[in-house]
Amino acid sequence: MGLMQFMATTMFTGQQFFLTTLDLVLLGKDPELVKKIGAATALETRATGIPYAFAPCIAVCRDPRWGRCYESYSEDPQIVQAMTEIIPGLQGDIPATSPQGVPYVAGKRNVAACAKHYVGDGGTTKGINENNTVIDWHGLLSIHMPGYYTSITKGVSTIMASYSSWNGVKMHANGELITGFLKNKLRFEGFVISDWEGLDRITYPPHANYLYSIQAAIQAGIDMVMVPFNYNEFIDGLTFLVKNNIIPMSRINDAVTRILRVKFTMGLFENPLADYSLVDQLGSQEHRELAREAVRRSLVLLKNGQSPDHPLLPLPKKTPKILVAGSHAHNLGYQCGGWTIEWQGLSGNNLTIGTTILTAIKNTVDSSTNVVYKENPDAEFVKSNDFSYAVVVVGEHPYAETDGDSMNLTIADPGPTTIKNVCGAVKCVVIIISGRPVVMQPYIDSIDALVAAWLPGTEGQGVADVLFGDYGFTGKLPRTWFKTVDQLPMNVGDPHYDPLFPFGFGLATEPTKSYAGTSTELSIWLDGEDVAPEPVCPRFESHQICGFVPILCNKCGFGLPFI
Repeated sequence: MGLMQFMATTMFTGQQFFLTTLDLVLLGKDPELVKKIGAATALETRATGIPYAFAPCIAVCRDPRWGRCYESYSEDPQIVQAMTEIIPGLQGDIPATSPQGVPYVAGKRNVAACAKHYVGDGGTTKGINENNTVIDWHGLLSIHMPGYYTSITKGVSTIMASYSSWNGVKMHANGELITGFLKNKLRFEGFVISDWEGLDRITYPPHANYLYSIQAAIQAGIDMVMVPFNYNEFIDGLTFLVKNNIIPMSRINDAVTRILRVKFTMGLFENPLADYSLVDQLGSQEHRELAREAVRRSLVLLKNGQSPDHPLLPLPKKTPKILVAGSHAHNLGYQCGGWTIEWQGLSGNNLTIGTTILTAIKNTVDSSTNVVYKENPDAEFVKSNDFSYAVVVVGEHPYAETDGDSMNLTIADPGPTTIKNVCGAVKCVVIIISGRPVVMQPYIDSIDALVAAWLPGTEGQGVADVLFGDYGFTGKLPRTWFKTVDQLPMNVGDPHYDPLFPFGFGLATEPTKSYAGTSTELSIWLDGEDVAPEPVCPRFESHQICGFVPILCNKCGFGLPFI
């Protein structure tokens, strides 16, 4: 297949690092923007000579303790379905006459997409990576499968099997689901690819009986195998199994047919090498502006002032002196998270080109405003400097896959201390850089404003755009924000649903408006009088709706649009 690019980020310095999968879901009200992001990703990927992207991840993360939760769009399968609009962005629009299940790639400016990880990877017990998803057939179909239906309809070229198991059966060896359901029932005509060393992990310990693993995976319906190291052993083992009629030649022919079908669709034989004419697409200004817009629209405002009548945001640009603090305020690696340059991500500002949140703030405020940056100030420093307000940026350190599994979901030290020292002494807005909801209940009362910025990537200027009122906050939570980890797993609709911030929650502000050349900073808070009478929850018509905007269903937590 040639080189392949991993989801959402890239391994090439200078390329545009879009916000992660989790952030993209917040753009669900505008699938065209998501599609544009897919198209931009395809162009930059093709410019590096890579014709194949391991995206989208259509896992439905049901427990934020999972280290890959930020690769998931939402806990809600309907949202995940909607976000498959990124596939025609990556691959191009499938013709109306295209048969069901047939892969489609429009041309040299597009890439083959890969829906992953089939299936149930986001539902494992306690969110443990590569673990067992215990759920009945109806639950599997209704929660974890819908994204695959839609992906196939949109002509997705490939599907990657999951490391995880379904009710004790490893997905890489599950012929019932790969061949019986995916290929035969859903009529998927592309190819199924294993995950990295996916065959090795069919057994425990991994690679304990590799010949068995080859047989189990190929007979289950795996067509292409990702073998990063011991490929000679794989080739010898597969050859032995075919020569001895253990794996029928018809299975090999089926796999080769599917792989060639995708290669021909990609135009890989006609154009096997990089197209140098696309080199200017790498990190282009147009793509950076697109990423900046995506950041603006992905931010979720969780608290704004100690009461709705006294909002803190948007912040004034012109003020004598402000403090910017926190381990994540000036760290591009932390903004980008895992899967950036290196597997587990990096720390620091020399990994790629971009704008940190600190730099973005300095770019945005009035030239007369003194911006003081101190990563972890003590309380006395804050009290003695007469700051107008403070911006604290803290969160998680980068991680990927199993290294991100967390049973406590706390922000990284010294984040809690920074919040305590700063917010105990001056009005503060706390910006959380994380791949998922984290523990915030112990700090929420001391914080004046709270923003979930997720993993915004290289374009930190998008954060400042909204923070200072050039644009309003519009984002809504794509997953439930818990109070304590003891509540987990907890998803919208569960009987024990009692979140800190419910699914669909997100406060709104209006952009700063100018009158006769004078800047008047406004934050519009709608009250019950502005809400149309008796709004109806689109999920359950019998549910009651509260009067506070954003309108939330009191039973399921579903966030309704503004009326």
